[in-house]
Amino acid sequence: MADMFEQDSTPAPSHVQPADHYDAGAIEVLEGLEPVRRRPGMYIGGTDDAAYHHLASEIIDNAMDEAVAGHATTIEVRLENACTLMVRDNGRGIPTDPHPRFPKKSALEVIFTTLHAGGKFSGKSYATSGGLHGVGSSVVNALASHLEVEVYRNRKGWRQTFSRGLPTSTLESTKPAIRRGTMVRFTPDSEIFGALHFSPARLYRQCQIKAALFRGVSITWSCSPELLKGENAPPAEAVIAYPNGLEDALTADLGPTPALLTPLWAGDAELPTAADGQPGGRVEWAVAFLDQGSSALISYCNTIPTPQGGTHENGLRAALVKGFRNWGDQRKIRRANAITAEDVLGTINARLSVFIRNPQFQGQTKDRLTTQEASRLVEGALRDRIDHWLGGNPQQADSLVGYIVERAEERLRRREARETTRKTATKRLRLPGKLTDCSRSNAHETELFLVEGESAGGSARQARDRETQAVLPLRGKILNVASATQEKLLANTELKDLIEALGCGFGKSLNLEKLRYGRIIIMTDADVDGAHIASLLMTFFFREMPDLVRQGHLYLAQPPLYRLTHGSKTVYAMNDLDRDRRLKADFKPNAKVEISRFKGLGEMPVSDLKETTMSPARRTLLRVTVPAEDNLMTRRRIESLMGRKPELRYQFIQEQARSVDLLDI
Repeated sequence: MADMFEQDSTPAPSHVQPADHYDAGAIEVLEGLEPVRRRPGMYIGGTDDAAYHHLASEIIDNAMDEAVAGHATTIEVRLENACTLMVRDNGRGIPTDPHPRFPKKSALEVIFTTLHAGGKFSGKSYATSGGLHGVGSSVVNALASHLEVEVYRNRKGWRQTFSRGLPTSTLESTKPAIRRGTMVRFTPDSEIFGALHFSPARLYRQCQIKAALFRGVSITWSCSPELLKGENAPPAEAVIAYPNGLEDALTADLGPTPALLTPLWAGDAELPTAADGQPGGRVEWAVAFLDQGSSALISYCNTIPTPQGGTHENGLRAALVKGFRNWGDQRKIRRANAITAEDVLGTINARLSVFIRNPQFQGQTKDRLTTQEASRLVEGALRDRIDHWLGGNPQQADSLVGYIVERAEERLRRREARETTRKTATKRLRLPGKLTDCSRSNAHETELFLVEGESAGGSARQARDRETQAVLPLRGKILNVASATQEKLLANTELKDLIEALGCGFGKSLNLEKLRYGRIIIMTDADVDGAHIASLLMTFFFREMPDLVRQGHLYLAQPPLYRLTHGSKTVYAMNDLDRDRRLKADFKPNAKVEISRFKGLGEMPVSDLKETTMSPARRTLLRVTVPAEDNLMTRRRIESLMGRKPELRYQFIQEQARSVDLLDI
């Protein structure tokens, strides 16, 4: 046993100091605000541009806390030069009387020179606040080369200055004034931050956000004109206020971006009273459901941005998911129970703000809310309200939930489907056996004809240009993807063959750089059945490969229905009306014109098919397009005519019947 306690004779590494240098004198005690200057990253996250602007947030947040507490209505933010910011509010003003624990110092000096000193711990002065740890003002002071405070209380004025955390003057009385409130002017220390400076655009955006979070406050912004440069520069002066809070702010941010459901889902609600009888707080939200544009969920707690989310966002997600699932169950929308938060969040641009007592954040920079109770409170406040909102416009609600179900099915499909890649030098592309490919591989020079049935496919193969035109026969009417589940789509042989032939994937995995053909041409018979098949194919492309349509790759061939012949003269007619017009325009009145009606592409002579429909020199193609501004309307129309609800089709027929002329058949 004695061997276990023998002294280790192994010499210490050369970079390690001898043990006798580590004694009581090696233990440093940092006093006052020196810890902040030594390790600013512990308090503001670093010394970069974000940390630099975090100082501004701390001071503006203190002014906002006065407004939220009901003691201030206006805040003035003025960028005086590139590195000096002034913030003023008309609140109660920081107390200036001697502090009970430090009688030789005023409360104002204690707040700005002592960590963890403030009026927000007990909840008596502020029911809810963004400053919770009593370090905001003192940290800004510690990291400022100059800081000046003016306070107006009880018709008296006071002023004191600081530098790098230490007072440079005593608390001095100034001229009496009727005004009230607090003014803080500070310049961040270049010894800490180097050559950084304030961004007018970033500060202006901060002011917009703060004004939106509390609709009872207006923020007066001003900036020295010589600082305003670039396209995104804010105005030199502005009064920022949002009477409807987050709803107004989100509407302004979205601009012309179309929403799936209008108006926005927005509102506010009181949170349940706490067990001690104190108010539980408040939640405000604004949610836009988008068919295009970037999705986002931006949240705040007690006016503090929480870019990493937290428990309040969890409550919103839960309320949305349960609300949509419940609506889907009530309306018998298939697969609504498959909706998850991922499906919902991909469709929304939202703002969420909560005001709660004693919130818990992750770190001093408060990037994430960790208060567990917040999730339950927010979900409880929003659940009934989303049910009522959806019930206020059932038709739009059905369309919205149906759209989210599509996203859910697409997510499930991605788990099973794998993108089919184009043929490369190292990997051979698997092509469907029914495809008759062309010899060229340059997509800009090639075309794929989609035809109905083997008979039409045989004629098209003979009429095609073998170098540039490929042919894929499809058996009858393909699956209607607007009313089918994703499982059926994945199991459908015709659609699988089509996807493999195109080589560019579908849904979220769509990559048009891998598209094997520059033109996709739907070539069906010139009758009602052919039009139906073309409609089903266009629905598939719009739902599963929308960018292929938007970029102009999809076309409709125009085969004739009639051939009119007299002697050596032959003309073609697209339909009955065109036939009658051609008879009058192209032939003499008494001419015995031979009229042949093509039963279908498969019955059309190869020479006629080539001349009228497939030869680039003589054919007519219709390009299928969807203007960006009509994307939402198109989606709704397809949902009505091709979707799962026959009553919508019946309604459309009733509405449009009067516009159809009666025909003598």
